Amino acid sequence: MEQKGDKRDGSDARTLAHAQAVLDGKPVKNRFARLLPFLGPAFIASVAYVDPGNFATNIQGGAQFGYMLIWVIVVSNLMAMLLQTLSAKLGIATGLNLAEQCRAHFPKPLVIFIWILMEGVAIATDLAEFVGAALGFNILFGVPLLVGAFLAAMATMLILGLERYGFRRLEAVITSMVGLIALCYLVETFIDKPDWAALGQAALFPRFDGRESVLLAAGILGATVMPHAIFLHSALMQDRIVVRDPVRLRRLFRFEIADVVIAMGVASFVNAAMLIMAAATFHQRGMTHIATIEEAYRTLEPILGSAAKWVFGLSLLLSGLSSCSVGTTAGQVIMQGFVKRRIPIWVRRLVTMVPSVLVIAWGLDPTRTLVLSQVVLSFGLPFAVIPLVMFTSRSDIMGVLVNHRVTTAVAVVVAALIVALNLFLLKETLMGG
Repeated sequence: MEQKGDKRDGSDARTLAHAQAVLDGKPVKNRFARLLPFLGPAFIASVAYVDPGNFATNIQGGAQFGYMLIWVIVVSNLMAMLLQTLSAKLGIATGLNLAEQCRAHFPKPLVIFIWILMEGVAIATDLAEFVGAALGFNILFGVPLLVGAFLAAMATMLILGLERYGFRRLEAVITSMVGLIALCYLVETFIDKPDWAALGQAALFPRFDGRESVLLAAGILGATVMPHAIFLHSALMQDRIVVRDPVRLRRLFRFEIADVVIAMGVASFVNAAMLIMAAATFHQRGMTHIATIEEAYRTLEPILGSAAKWVFGLSLLLSGLSSCSVGTTAGQVIMQGFVKRRIPIWVRRLVTMVPSVLVIAWGLDPTRTLVLSQVVLSFGLPFAVIPLVMFTSRSDIMGVLVNHRVTTAVAVVVAALIVALNLFLLKETLMGG
């Protein structure tokens, strides 16, 4: 994401001045005021963790196995926190994003391969999010999916247009949408009246129940850790607040850790609430085969009333729109970083919109489309996670913010586990078990 001086408005300038004052150690009235100018980038990246793909896996997991897999959501989001923190640290320490680091350190054939793969990942991600937004319009207003798709395209272009007015306005809109999604699910959770004792037990005592539960756990993880979010977060940090001296670098990184923990904590709550909703609404009533998002909404309405339909539809719509916007921006970062090319944002929006419109126009199953998009993501994930761990572990690249040995060891284990589970998900999906 390009954020040069001519694109920064008054709110951006105030945010940067406030941040520099905090980093210089000047007195600020309270802790929240100290933290406020650093909040935003992680909330934009966290949108990838509450996109329509998460709806599909979390609802299926809750309907089929109740609260049993809630621990998988907790563990997945802890892994995501680590990876997003490393991505942010890379942008802060080097002034380059992950794609640019790949171009600088990898052979050209490998760079071209990863770029093409990541463009495919961006399109697949955008397709799932676009279909989700169209479903949201369909659920809320009863419009045909094709009409919902065009409404989603127009709404996304309006959101992306905010970037020309500076980073703070875009951050505010995306953060507000994430907050509204969280609010929707908070309301939904209390409507459902979950069994809190059973929920607590499932969170504290990890377990599986057969091969299908392992497959769903891999699906939840695959829908949680997104390669485009890893690339994007490093780009969001590289030009936002620029410091170079070691003391201020460490101080800036500590604030960014807080940003990640808060944003990913909200995303973790939303994902957990999705599963809780499905478990309390479907599993406890013996409805264990809620296979699609459309079925989930239609079954919710007679059980919980029309209010639940609106809450569910609004959360899906906000998820799709915010994810579309972030996915398009991530695509720009990937292209610019790998091959030094940049196309107008509206052109990229149109290009990524075409497959989505075709899927809807041809009447293909939206939920199946979401599942297949996760398969494409599984191909791309190792090529985001492994380079990230490699670069952040090198002192010649990271300087004073190089990973501690313990951090590197944990990151290697997390990367290996994520790659292994995604390969398992890929194998099971393509070979049908």
